[in-house]
Amino acid sequence: MSANPSNGAAISARGIVRDFQAGQQVIRVLHGIDVHIRKGELTYVVGESGSGKTTLISIMCGILWPTEGSVEVFDTDIYDLSDRALVDFRLNNIGFIFQQYNLIPTIDAASNAAVPLVAQGMDRLEARARAVAMLEKLNIADQADKLPRQLSGGQQQRVAIARALVHEPKLVVCDEPTAALDASSGRRVMDLLREVAVAEDRACIIVTHDNRVFDLADRILVLEDGRITHDGTEVPASEFGEH
Repeated sequence: MSANPSNGAAISARGIVRDFQAGQQVIRVLHGIDVHIRKGELTYVVGESGSGKTTLISIMCGILWPTEGSVEVFDTDIYDLSDRALVDFRLNNIGFIFQQYNLIPTIDAASNAAVPLVAQGMDRLEARARAVAMLEKLNIADQADKLPRQLSGGQQQRVAIARALVHEPKLVVCDEPTAALDASSGRRVMDLLREVAVAEDRACIIVTHDNRVFDLADRILVLEDGRITHDGTEVPASEFGEH
């Protein structure tokens, strides 16, 4: 399943440091990380809670600024862009699946899934049709007209996944996309992520604790205390075996 390294890097992150202020104390969460995410790969980022996983992926996709370091996404230095250009770059190139879903509470599931297409300027009816088609792939099209509060946690998560994939972004970034799903639904989501998000010119990064889907990864990065301690095709049991 692994990509050809000659495909090049989807993300090149160099010297990534991230500090947070906690009262009078500065806490360093990431310690000079260098990582290159290759095109054509499904990459997992795993590690204990507090190891810096979500911070790292947030920096790699332009949501959180690093204290030090640089990030290139498909050869664009994203932190050299203006704020407006960075928003446009994310809209056109990156799909996000957030751990908290972040659905808009006042619009239905199909409209939530269609948000990236509408933001890109697509006609609303066409955008909705494409969103319903993506919901169908996730076995949730029958919930298209329901508001988020009328959906279960797992259903809300699948709407969030549909929203991340509907505009066929070059990079998909996911934070625990299977956490609220049963085993079969989780496998279906991961299969869809591979189908839609992984190609020679695309990449997908997933933060996960879900050992039910570890076998689907092309590459697994283990973070420990803000440092990458392992980069390979499987999680070493000595570092993460309890999960």
